Amino acid sequence: MKNTFGNSLSVTIFGESRGDAVGIVIDGMPAGYPLDESAIKRAIYLRSPAGDGYTARCESDDFSVISGVYCGYTCGTPICITIPNEKADKAPAAHTVVLRPSHADYSQICKYGEHADIRGGGHSSGRVTAALVAAGAVIKPFIEKHGVFAGTHVLSVGNVCDRRFSDPASEIPLVAGTAFPLLDASVKEEMLQAIRSARAQGDSLGGMLETAVCGLDAGIGDPWFDTVEGRIAHIAFSVPGVKGIDFGGGFSLAGMRGSEANDRFCVSQGAVATETNRSGGINGGITNGMPIVFRTAFRPAPTIMKSQNTIGFPGMEPEIFAGSEKNDTCFVPRAAEVMNAAAIIALADMLAAEGKK
Repeated sequence: MKNTFGNSLSVTIFGESRGDAVGIVIDGMPAGYPLDESAIKRAIYLRSPAGDGYTARCESDDFSVISGVYCGYTCGTPICITIPNEKADKAPAAHTVVLRPSHADYSQICKYGEHADIRGGGHSSGRVTAALVAAGAVIKPFIEKHGVFAGTHVLSVGNVCDRRFSDPASEIPLVAGTAFPLLDASVKEEMLQAIRSARAQGDSLGGMLETAVCGLDAGIGDPWFDTVEGRIAHIAFSVPGVKGIDFGGGFSLAGMRGSEANDRFCVSQGAVATETNRSGGINGGITNGMPIVFRTAFRPAPTIMKSQNTIGFPGMEPEIFAGSEKNDTCFVPRAAEVMNAAAIIALADMLAAEGKK
């Protein structure tokens, strides 16, 4: 389905940037799991703008759990969460649209026609990720009950880089629950300075996130069309701004010889393991018991303060899109909680498909 991800445990997302609310329906969550509203609130807070270089749009993000929970525990029935938009816009649609460079305005008009709601990006807006984060917080206890843990950190902002995961089992707790998750906190100020510099020049910055998953048994996933990489990539590319993903050694493997790229098997603490993890925990589309490690590349935020040439639609006359100070200069730090939620949802669906309750 167009707005649904997952088979055994699925999420259906809804809402638009300037509509009355965004929200999500979680179907397949087993009964008996505690629903911690403070954990949902914390997760949503971690993706909210805070500090220099972020959007001026501030929402309280007060949410309501409409169904699927009784006396603080999941019922096993669909869970619906809504998050009102305090910045909802009741203005009628404009007859002529100035197409914003690298936004989805034109794409959505082509798909939905005259009824497309493109205000603030509409259904393609990053605003909708608040609902994805809420779902991740609800589902997280399910994967953790089965010994699976996920964590995401900011790998780069522009050309300023954090170090990569080297021991995910010990490093995931270091980045959990932080608003600007880093493995090396000493690079934070340099990253912030890069954001400030771009903003001072009326521009924006992209970057990368790195996500690690520990605790998945070997043998999960399927070859060909339901590979573990494919399932994770499917939901990762649903996050606005993501333009690339790689696993393990990723694109660097293309420049190696097999003798360099291969992960040699060994025995560690009485279990099968590999000496290195350039495959990112996956062989043949199936988990091999090592940590899953993947990186996602985010394009720079398309709304910048510089004026840009474009056209009006449907007239196709030349226009100037005026710059705006209201949007993120770099949304990568905020997206860390979003990508972590996406990983949790993908993992939960895979675990549910294996019969986990």
